[in-house]
Amino acid sequence: MLILNFYYIVPVVSVICGLWVFVSKRKHLLNTLLSLEYIMLSIFWIMSLHLSNMGHESYFVLFFLTLAACEGALGLALLVSVVRTHGNDCFSSFSVLQC
Repeated sequence: MLILNFYYIVPVVSVICGLWVFVSKRKHLLNTLLSLEYIMLSIFWIMSLHLSNMGHESYFVLFFLTLAACEGALGLALLVSVVRTHGNDCFSSFSVLQC
């Protein structure tokens, strides 16, 4: 039982670390996108552990992984678009008034 609890503690700590990086390191868009992907991967890990311990099918986990991959592709497309229009991905160089 103690080993089972340890398997749940590690992904929860990784979600907390990902949230901490998302909140504290907001200088570049790439750092923000990478921390979001890390959070999604940790949540995927928690869901797969939980569903495998309960004995359920993993179709929902595969659906979640598909949505996480789509989110990553959209984030990379946004990053490429921002770098092409602004020249870099620093949040300080963005302006609300600029299109």
